[in-house]
Amino acid sequence: MIKAAFFDIDGTLLSFKTHRVSEGTVRAFAALHAHGVRTFISSGRPMVLIPQMPVSFEGYITMNGGLVFTAGDNGKTLLSNPIPLEDSNRWVDFAKEHSLCTMMFTADGMMASQPNAIGLKIREQLEFEMPPFVPIDAMRGVEAYQLIAIMPSEMDKEVGNMLSHCRLPRWHPAFTDIVAAGNSKAAGMEAVCRHFGIRQDETLAFGDGGNDIEMLQWAGIGVAMGNAADDVKGVADMVTTDVDNEGVENAVNRLLV
Repeated sequence: MIKAAFFDIDGTLLSFKTHRVSEGTVRAFAALHAHGVRTFISSGRPMVLIPQMPVSFEGYITMNGGLVFTAGDNGKTLLSNPIPLEDSNRWVDFAKEHSLCTMMFTADGMMASQPNAIGLKIREQLEFEMPPFVPIDAMRGVEAYQLIAIMPSEMDKEVGNMLSHCRLPRWHPAFTDIVAAGNSKAAGMEAVCRHFGIRQDETLAFGDGGNDIEMLQWAGIGVAMGNAADDVKGVADMVTTDVDNEGVENAVNRLLV
């Protein structure tokens, strides 16, 4: 029996074309709630970049599991694991040396530095508010839960070796997230389930990107969107239609029969 459903945002709840939650997804959430299923966000985004949506959540896994909390004014923090400061500072030095556009997300804010055309294009594609730009040295010494490295994938190995206490869950060809080692959407799901008394085999997860792979593997039922990459589909228990063809609703209708 499914008791909890976890949802990625970009490419899963929000279309890359419309940047909206579809009517079918709204119907799917109503069906899940009617069956007593709790619903949760599981995203690489920080809370400040999670838009208002016409569906409700009882908790949030943000920044790839770096900060996890329950919903509401009295929300409880379930997991908090920021990037070690030594690694964050190493990244600042590297980004400065290579003139890379970068973003930094803290527990309650965000900042960006060294803007370039690629960074601005990503902002347009994902339709999120661009963090305020600061001098790169202003990022030094700041406690961060996630960094955005706007760089080609060919640099991932070098940066990964340099940041020994971090991992780089890339889900976009133009940039990768940088989070503390051990942080993942799966770790966030485990924290949520422990808090609500839900078993692993009672969970359902939807995703489309590389940073969703561990989440789909951990879930009792992992659903890959039709627009997901092949490696994401390869680990899923089910592949549904794409985000622009009611992928969430179609999967929910099959699973709740």
